Amino acid sequence: MFRKLKRYIRDPYHEIGYDMLWRHPNWMSDKWYLKSLWKRTFGYELDLKHPKTYNEKLQWLKLYDRKPEYTLMVDKCQAKHWVADRIGGQYIIPTLAVYNSVDEIDLDKLPDRFVLKCNHDSGSVLICKDKSTFDLQAAREKFDAALKNDYYLKWREWPYKNVKPCVMAEMFLEDLEGVNDYKFFCFNGKVRALFVATERQNEEKETRFDFFDENYNHLDFTNGHPNAEVVPEKPRHFALMKSLSETLSKEIPHVRVDFYDVKGQVYFGEMTFYHWGGFMPFQPKKWDDVFGGWIALSTDLS
Repeated sequence: MFRKLKRYIRDPYHEIGYDMLWRHPNWMSDKWYLKSLWKRTFGYELDLKHPKTYNEKLQWLKLYDRKPEYTLMVDKCQAKHWVADRIGGQYIIPTLAVYNSVDEIDLDKLPDRFVLKCNHDSGSVLICKDKSTFDLQAAREKFDAALKNDYYLKWREWPYKNVKPCVMAEMFLEDLEGVNDYKFFCFNGKVRALFVATERQNEEKETRFDFFDENYNHLDFTNGHPNAEVVPEKPRHFALMKSLSETLSKEIPHVRVDFYDVKGQVYFGEMTFYHWGGFMPFQPKKWDDVFGGWIALSTDLS
């Protein structure tokens, strides 16, 4: 008991935070939660006064860079309008319908093939290739659970806090399942790196991430997933996607902008402010410092 009291005096965020983190996370302030989760994840203190690494700076941005428009940009439904106003509607995957409740999903009003997804989280996606065999009840159960998921709470990603959850029906794009996903890391309107996600639709293999610099030179590190066995080729519309990413990321300290290149047509995917929530180690670790060096923090925000 005495040792625990000493640890608390030395490190209150960790000692009380450890219990609160698992029992009552909703009661914790964002700062307390992030400091506690950081200590549990990495084993050392989160430095918010002098952050240096990429992951540290993402936590700082969660707390001190809170522009209202970020909420629109992470909302997969509202982001389409925001993006179209800046780069044009030709890069937007058409929305077929928006549902505030799963009971509103009406297959009779949808084409034979379509995609369903939530606007406020990651991963809740269903692809329908044949409406006659689509299990609507299973879809409703999946999205009913997803709509109740508060995506903000897990990593305290502030922009998601005020997103109103809904389910979107989107146009089905030919070959989108097998197409690569290009994710551009932008820093104040400049692309410094990207990664290509492959094997995402292959249930028998782990997703692969390959990182490249702004000129598409392969970078020798991993983050979250292993590299592909064969390095992905430079996409045909690389220069266009890079340019569009820089347009969308102007005057933003850091944001990741995602695009698809489908049969010669470029489509906007989404915008992500906190890659892996800022809790994924780099291997080797020096790349955490390299990426962190690209984020310029404004002391005016804190």
